[in-house]
Amino acid sequence: MLKRLGVKKGDRVCIYLPMIPELAYAMLACARIGAVHSVVFAGFSSRSLVDRITNAGCKIVLTADGGYRGAKTIDLKGIVDEALTECPDVEKVVVVNHIGSEPPMIYGRDLSWQSEFEKANTTCEAEEMDAEDLLFILYTSGSTGRPKGMVHTIGGYMVYTDYSFRTAFQYKEGQVYWCTADIGWITGHSYIIYGPLSAGATTIMFEGVPSWPDWSRFWQVVERHKVNIFYTAPTAIRALEKAPLSFVDNSDLSTLQVLGTVGEPINEEAWHWYDKHIGKGRCPIVDTYWQTETGGFMLSPIANVTKTKPGFATFPLPGIQPVIMNEGGLEVTGNKVEGRLAIQFPWPSMARTIYGDHQRFKDTYFSTFPGKYFTGDGCKRDEEGYYRITGRVDDIIIVSGHNLGTAEIESAIDEHSAVCETAVVGYPHDVKGQGVYAFVICYDKPREEDHLRGEIIETVAKIIGPIAKPDKIQFVSGLPKTRSGKIMRRILRKIAEGDTSNLGDVSTLLDPTVVDEIKEGAL
Repeated sequence: MLKRLGVKKGDRVCIYLPMIPELAYAMLACARIGAVHSVVFAGFSSRSLVDRITNAGCKIVLTADGGYRGAKTIDLKGIVDEALTECPDVEKVVVVNHIGSEPPMIYGRDLSWQSEFEKANTTCEAEEMDAEDLLFILYTSGSTGRPKGMVHTIGGYMVYTDYSFRTAFQYKEGQVYWCTADIGWITGHSYIIYGPLSAGATTIMFEGVPSWPDWSRFWQVVERHKVNIFYTAPTAIRALEKAPLSFVDNSDLSTLQVLGTVGEPINEEAWHWYDKHIGKGRCPIVDTYWQTETGGFMLSPIANVTKTKPGFATFPLPGIQPVIMNEGGLEVTGNKVEGRLAIQFPWPSMARTIYGDHQRFKDTYFSTFPGKYFTGDGCKRDEEGYYRITGRVDDIIIVSGHNLGTAEIESAIDEHSAVCETAVVGYPHDVKGQGVYAFVICYDKPREEDHLRGEIIETVAKIIGPIAKPDKIQFVSGLPKTRSGKIMRRILRKIAEGDTSNLGDVSTLLDPTVVDEIKEGAL
């Protein structure tokens, strides 16, 4: 179908689809003909879509009339139409009829997936590819506010996703595997599509939310499809933990053999609940640590091999060589140490570049500790050599397992006409892991703060997507800045966390009194 539409080896294809089989077909079709897919999470706004289509130079967009989010539907075609008013180079839009909404179609540009599919030849020779040819571009938040298009190539990525999937989960032929992630993120690429399928596993795709029609949804799916390996996010586990246990107890989870977590460090309370109530104390929990940039697991227990510890990603997978660095750029050796996590030597699935900006790639990942890949995460190594990730040390917030750049959210908030300047930080959130806390300076003192908060939240949802909406917005008259104008986010983070007892030396700030005002008004 893609070839009939003129897609050739090396062309970029934007895929903006809900979690339906056509999304998997589209990715694999691109891989087969040598096209480069760029999947955009179907919760992102038209503005986010414009940035990604333009940066990648996509000439074709694959989408659907809409998608389901619990009881609600999302007008995906409408979002694409809005985005394409700013993307003149897009030639074709192919639309899957998924929710039956019959959206308006633009003659000559928009095509029905079902109609085009029926015209297609049933045989399609695989394109011969080099190991270093592009497989896909996947955009992740950057600390500058511009999304970064991470480039993954064919040979190393395929080898490592297969190896890491089989190794960490100890996959055995015939097992049924379910990763609850969305394919719009790297987890879905590596561990719903490429890793499991290359290993010959049965992999489950799920369109929906864990709470709809009720909180037993996940457990009903496990029972119905006799799932053996279950891989989900700590955010989902914390939300499920708050629901009555009857939703778990009324489902048969006896087929489960291995559990996994992904997206952020799992807190001990959630780990124990997962172990006791879902794994019934007999399923190892594979707490995987990795990133969009790494392509596959870096640190992870090996199921039924590694002795696990709640909250610890345990050890590097065989072949991965992590190091802990101090702020001075020296390696911290031995155990019972803390610092910044870097990877010392290359591995097959590492991203090769940022699409169109190799200098930014080098500056972002290889300049902090020359010759080493810097993850951007803090890390502890305990007395037994187990690794525990302590969180981001740069301006990235991990909300429900999704990396969001603070600069990107600040830029969106600043789009509101009443807003003069913004600083965004993360703070601990019971369900999401991290919430978004925005300190906002307005041109004029807001008369109705709640109304303005609502408008700002709407602005962020429109520009980035609902995932990035601030949880708390505090209106302030100033921000803690150094004399050179740099915002001291360390102070704002402490205030957002409710820890105001030790803010460090504030005397070097341009206006130290602003800190007291922010403390008093903290939400």
